[in-house]
Amino acid sequence: RRSWHAAAWHWHAGPRCIRRAGERQRTAACCATGAVASRPSVALLAWPVVGECAAAGIEHCAVRHVHKAVAAGVRVHINARPHPSNITDAVTAHHRVHHMISLLHHLLVATLARLWFILMLPLLLWPMQRLVEQFESLVLSAGPGAPEADGRAFPRPIGQERDGARAPQQPFDRANCSAENMRPTVVGVPNSTALRLRWQLPLGIIVRPMADEAMGRSVPVIPLGSQGIVRCRRCRTYMNPFCTWVDGGRRFKCNVCAMLNEVPVEYFSTLDANGLRRDVAERPELSCGTVEWVAPQEYMVRPPMPPVYFFAIDVSVAAHSCGMVAVVADTIRACLDQLPGDERTQVGFLTYDSSLHFYNLKASLAAPQMLVVTELDEPFLPMPDDLLVNLTDSRPVIEALLDALPSTYSSSTSNDSAMGAALQAAFLVMSHVGGKLLLFQAGLPTLGSGKLKPSRDNLNLYNSDREPSLRNPEDPFFKRFAGEASSRQITLDVFLGSNGFADLASLASIPRFTCGQVYYYPGFHKMRDGPKLSAELSRNLTRPTAWEAVMRIRCSRGLKIGSFHGHFFNRSTDLLALPTCDPDKSFAVQIGHEETVVNGPVAYVQCALLHTSSNGERRIRVHTMVLPVLSELSELYRASDGAATACLLAKLGVEKSLMAKLEDTRQALVLKLSTALKEYRLLHGAHMRNPGALIYPSALRYLPAYVLGLVKSTAFRGTGREVAADERAAAAHMLMAAPVDETLQLAYPDVYNLGEGGGSWGSEEQGQVSSQNC
Repeated sequence: RRSWHAAAWHWHAGPRCIRRAGERQRTAACCATGAVASRPSVALLAWPVVGECAAAGIEHCAVRHVHKAVAAGVRVHINARPHPSNITDAVTAHHRVHHMISLLHHLLVATLARLWFILMLPLLLWPMQRLVEQFESLVLSAGPGAPEADGRAFPRPIGQERDGARAPQQPFDRANCSAENMRPTVVGVPNSTALRLRWQLPLGIIVRPMADEAMGRSVPVIPLGSQGIVRCRRCRTYMNPFCTWVDGGRRFKCNVCAMLNEVPVEYFSTLDANGLRRDVAERPELSCGTVEWVAPQEYMVRPPMPPVYFFAIDVSVAAHSCGMVAVVADTIRACLDQLPGDERTQVGFLTYDSSLHFYNLKASLAAPQMLVVTELDEPFLPMPDDLLVNLTDSRPVIEALLDALPSTYSSSTSNDSAMGAALQAAFLVMSHVGGKLLLFQAGLPTLGSGKLKPSRDNLNLYNSDREPSLRNPEDPFFKRFAGEASSRQITLDVFLGSNGFADLASLASIPRFTCGQVYYYPGFHKMRDGPKLSAELSRNLTRPTAWEAVMRIRCSRGLKIGSFHGHFFNRSTDLLALPTCDPDKSFAVQIGHEETVVNGPVAYVQCALLHTSSNGERRIRVHTMVLPVLSELSELYRASDGAATACLLAKLGVEKSLMAKLEDTRQALVLKLSTALKEYRLLHGAHMRNPGALIYPSALRYLPAYVLGLVKSTAFRGTGREVAADERAAAAHMLMAAPVDETLQLAYPDVYNLGEGGGSWGSEEQGQVSSQNC
């Protein structure tokens, strides 16, 4: 095969090998024939070899190799020597048939391609034209060497556009719950998994179950009747405006699982000509997307708990010197009349430094009695009762304690803090009832369980594989305590004011799993930070609160809740344990596909919060929403909500930062944005003449600004040298619980023009600061 001479050798050797009978000689003849036929530069005088092949009974090899030479463009010369006629006929017929098949194949492919193009051209151009009309372009750069773009032309949510950028999409149905309660990132659901994979942004819902209290709205309450709570027997969906009625109103069809359910006799009503119940106006659950049912006895595992507030206050030298103890005592005393629960509210106090100080607040005492426990490894209660008392009965004793607290420890010389032991002791006091545990810490815990090390703040670990450990608790005590507290319906709120590193990442793990909150005051000083601490503590104590709550979210057949994000303890796959819940807490869920195709024109999502109100009633708050099922990618863009998407991206970013480096987290956020913009461009990029244009739908107009703001926020930017570890932990905790508006405020804050000395910025009007955005 390497030269003409080798081919010529095979030409002469082939017949001799064939004449020597045997299987190996036949194989050698085939190889010889193939070697000659594969040389384009050799004139193939193949008939001697072909004839010998035929004589040896392997004419099929000869035919194949001769045809291979002809197809390769080799000029074949046929010797005039006698040859078997069957070989000549076989070669000629084989060549003609192959040539005819090749021509027919090419003709058929060309005809089908032209026919498909003619039929599909209108269908391809029509959605493309619609898509192009709804997209805008902003030229940032025309390419290398082009002049720089005007940054002021970049879409920013400022001025008059600020409120519009944060506003939700119009509801799909007027009976839907408010967008403040459940705000989807897309007002619609992809009809298939294939379409969902093309949607590059997260698909989910921002859930704020108690937003009505924050908006000042009242929720319709459905009293407990003899019929009980009407809900589906299979999927347990509560009665809502989207259920349909059949059989003259005797049965209803569940809108989530499509099961037919019998209507209780006490709940029966006849139907009108449109198939609607005649008592729709009288029953809020049939017309309102948000209602609250009064739960019967079977929804309780114990009698409803009273509102409980237990205060654990650091009284070390650091806490007194900065003025935190005085601010906390004065604020609590001022809020006693506004605590929820009226005559049912219970309170308790514990102070700590290098030892634990309990307080007997029995109503019959003229002054509080202090009990000191020095055992820190296994703390115990010095007395079984009267450490947690009724606020109304013991009000004089409680006020006396708060008045004396700032001066009681003013001469203390202890610099130590037994915070872990204080948490364990407070747990022993509250474990039989649950409630809110408020911790006021002024430094790094140094004694007992849960003591922390200042060496944890190691800047050398950034940009290494061990960097995520800096944002997670090192001591297993914190996660173990969080699980135990959640099981006993205890929420922990942390107020931290420290002049140095206090390892807030470890402390914050307890509020993370108990639906608590973190307040951070770096370098706390009474004159500067006292008003802020007082305002936030007052809000924490007086806001409406749901106690011993659990939350579950259901969705239509074919869909599923893929993941939950927020501060909670996941009791089961779809049940969130919330020891307390308030209007300032929000959660996020991602929606996935359980089946390949979602059938039907609409899909439903329902959120149910089972809780105890402050007045002692067990209630179920239900939010229901209907969403259209979309079949086109352009429809998803048109129905998207950029503000809700940015909020969900922020929560996903915080969770990723707990498992990956900050640089990887920032890249992941930017990658989500860039891949989404790339998908937009692929849909209509051929119609854009400028390759440097930023293409986006109007609904996502401000998403680039929000995402770029997030990666530069306190929670994600830089390393340990740019942002302190405690400050980053506080910002990350805030993002996980923040509703949409607060998240956008953190990502893209308002700017005030301080140069206008006589301007209206910073003026207080009705308790709020008016501003002029610029």
